[in-house]
Amino acid sequence: MTRDVVVHPDAHVLAAAAAARLLTTLVDAQSHRAPVHVVLTGGTVGIATLAQVAASPVREAVDWSQVHLWWGDERFVPDGDADRNETQARAALLDALGDALPAQNVHAVPALSDAVPTPEASAAAYADALGRYADDGALVPAFDVLLLGMGPDGHVASLFPGHEALGTHGVATVGVHGSPKPPPLRVSLTFEAIRSAREVWVVAAGAEKSAAVASALSAAPVTTTPAAGATGTSRTLWLVDVAAAADLPASP
Repeated sequence: MTRDVVVHPDAHVLAAAAAARLLTTLVDAQSHRAPVHVVLTGGTVGIATLAQVAASPVREAVDWSQVHLWWGDERFVPDGDADRNETQARAALLDALGDALPAQNVHAVPALSDAVPTPEASAAAYADALGRYADDGALVPAFDVLLLGMGPDGHVASLFPGHEALGTHGVATVGVHGSPKPPPLRVSLTFEAIRSAREVWVVAAGAEKSAAVASALSAAPVTTTPAAGATGTSRTLWLVDVAAAADLPASP
């Protein structure tokens, strides 16, 4: 497994470059296999990246009928709520793709409803959906790219420093209670699921992220900087802007 760090001038260029990289990776992957599986993230830069994908003419080179979209985590709120990563992703990209992306290829985390009253119920249903596309014995599909944002505290998905969800093993998903960042109820992929991805990309921008970026890349404990544990089986890629890279040691 290789780990690379790519520094971009600012958050706007970072989002545009991440979008171009994602589109190129999808086209390349589709020359080898189908379908391909991508895990989306929320957050300012994550959603900006999806908007840049929507704006790029290169999106026409992707066979979206052979792309399955998942989420690394979700806020456990009702369907259509503005806080949902899915809601934001639809506005940024999915709606623009229209019929090119079949509805059955979009795998949203079940929202709060009478039928799904708890994060645990949502997590179990999402784990079942993931398992239906997984190879024998695996918890999740072989994700081609798994995108993650990172908070100033070093959290990824909804796996927060010191939170009990960090230690969840043997399952693909976990219900999260007491998130230090609102809303308090969430559903997240576990580290076991995240680490099964071929490529994990951590996308971070802003000076408030610089300490966490440096901590994660210095192999800090996952309990204090969860992003340190976000790794892919073939590649781990950190896409950051100059401000987020400010605390990294200078390159030789």
